[in-house]
Amino acid sequence: MLFLGFSAGLPFLLVFSTLNARLADVGVQTATIGFFSWLGITYSIKVFWAPIVDRLKLPVLDKLLGKRRSWILLAQAGIATGLYLMANVDPLAAPQTLALFGLLVAFSSATQDVAIDAYRIEIAEERLQAALAATYIFGYRLALLVAGAGALYLAEYWSWEVSYQVMAALVGVGAATVLIVREPRVNHYAAAQDIAHKIEEEAGKRGHLPPAIARAAGWFYAAIAGPFLDFFRRYKEMAIAILLLVAVYRISDIAMGVMANPFYLDFMGFSKTQVADVTKIFGFFMTIMGSLVGGVLVVRYGVRNILLAGAILTAATNLLFVWLANYPPNMMTLAVVVSADNLSGGMANVALIAWLSSMTSASFTATQYALFSSLMTLPGKFLGGFSGIVVASFGYAEFFTISAIMGIPAVLLVIYMMRHGARLDALAPVKDTEDALVK
Repeated sequence: MLFLGFSAGLPFLLVFSTLNARLADVGVQTATIGFFSWLGITYSIKVFWAPIVDRLKLPVLDKLLGKRRSWILLAQAGIATGLYLMANVDPLAAPQTLALFGLLVAFSSATQDVAIDAYRIEIAEERLQAALAATYIFGYRLALLVAGAGALYLAEYWSWEVSYQVMAALVGVGAATVLIVREPRVNHYAAAQDIAHKIEEEAGKRGHLPPAIARAAGWFYAAIAGPFLDFFRRYKEMAIAILLLVAVYRISDIAMGVMANPFYLDFMGFSKTQVADVTKIFGFFMTIMGSLVGGVLVVRYGVRNILLAGAILTAATNLLFVWLANYPPNMMTLAVVVSADNLSGGMANVALIAWLSSMTSASFTATQYALFSSLMTLPGKFLGGFSGIVVASFGYAEFFTISAIMGIPAVLLVIYMMRHGARLDALAPVKDTEDALVK
């Protein structure tokens, strides 16, 4: 899981903040950089093809590797190809071509995320899932360090072309892992398969449908309709409020992050190595510390309390960037602001993941978690696309103020959830036995 986490985290920054730094470095207009952030929307809509990844067997590869490993390897091939092609495109001469290759990387990366999440859930029993998730997250964070600071160092001392070629080669770490590890022996979506058979039988008997159509009806329900119907039936009147909170919780953080590197490089005038030192390497350890603190606090005070603290701190730390924008460049000031931002972000992220994990049903874990993780980033990615226009029209200080205000709805919704905590606990899925989940 450490190496699979590395494989999952490697492409993310290469189509997000590292790509934004590359575009800013070669002189691409700020408004155009903002639009490039829409590549990240691919991660936010992966729920639409998650059912296919969850249940469709790939020809040839499935027989050689099994369902999960075959999908992961196919996705990795798309990531490596896309990164190599991005390395050889001039952003100023052909921005549309660069965006197209970036889309290939983002789509393949989002597909890999779905497949790895399913693999992690199916590879071991429930008591080991927390350890697997923790190891996966650590590998993911290491990859962010490599794709962030590492890519900036390579670009500073060699070129952006070399930087992206090296990143493409590092996809081989995940590919080698897929070829070495075993396919899961226990299939935790068997419950969904049982549901499919029941729907198939009922469609054949009551609807008098041909066997092929009855099988298609069963597959459709278990793969596509089932996960969503299960969620709305279980949480009833609370379902919409839950999805709204998932959608807005990280909107302030994500929207602000789009303009972070252009702010450091263009507006503040820091060098690529200075940005890498503080925001990537130092920021990496601050994020890990925030995650550890968040994990301890969740155990001590409960997930919803830390969810609220994370929402407040994430919005509040955006205001520190307003302060930073109004003073001359200073490495110590930058380190203080980045520390506060990454500590609060790490804590909020742990609380959100713990909360979302508690709401998924084992019968539809992969698709329901894909729903949450997709919705979690979609609004922020969409609004982030307009961030360049806001900065160009008003300035960085005003943009950071707006991004902080965007965090208020999340705070209000968490308070609403806390007031209805007993109701949420009563509606939460029972996770003691597989039979209870099926029922």
